[in-house]
Amino acid sequence: MIDLHMHTTFSDGGLIPAELVSRAASIGYKAMAITDHVDPSNIEHIVRNIRRFCMEMEGFGEIEVYPGVEITHVPPGLINSLATRARELGAKIIVVHGETIVEPVPKGTNLAAIRAGVDILAHPGMLTEDEARLAGENNVFLEISARKGHSLTNGHVAHIAMKTGARLVYNTDSHAPGDLTTWDKALSIIKGASLSEADAIKMQINSREIINR
Repeated sequence: MIDLHMHTTFSDGGLIPAELVSRAASIGYKAMAITDHVDPSNIEHIVRNIRRFCMEMEGFGEIEVYPGVEITHVPPGLINSLATRARELGAKIIVVHGETIVEPVPKGTNLAAIRAGVDILAHPGMLTEDEARLAGENNVFLEISARKGHSLTNGHVAHIAMKTGARLVYNTDSHAPGDLTTWDKALSIIKGASLSEADAIKMQINSREIINR
């Protein structure tokens, strides 16, 4: 399984990077990204340290580990510049913390992320059809989330994506050991959003496409 949205003790996760990687590998993960929360105060610290960790992990074990960020709760006007900065620092995967219905995310975050051309718009909540169409045009992938709370709008996100042609990925948004999912659990979550096993496989292909950019 490929999971491109995970957190460690560098932000609000419960595991150091090495243990998160170890636990993910033990249940069959083949590739993952560490995408700790960033804003203007910590982006350099997070990206440089996670990038160093990923570089030192190369060649050990069978799981691929990529450095990333989740741009979180910042004013929409800062998203483009932060995404650019993260890439300059060496982040491979750029995620934006979308307009989930369970947190007071600034209005306009979804659209700003899509216009910035980030890799993944995480848990985008009640995104509109126009936003989803633009995401498809800008090659921004929409997330089906395993995370409690954020997953409440998975059905809406799936429906809008199928209607507009936007592409989906599945991520756990893991913060603790119990958040990791086996492939069978992932299938249950994806099917719970009225998607099929074929859709689930396509989402994994989409995640590999993001890695290969």
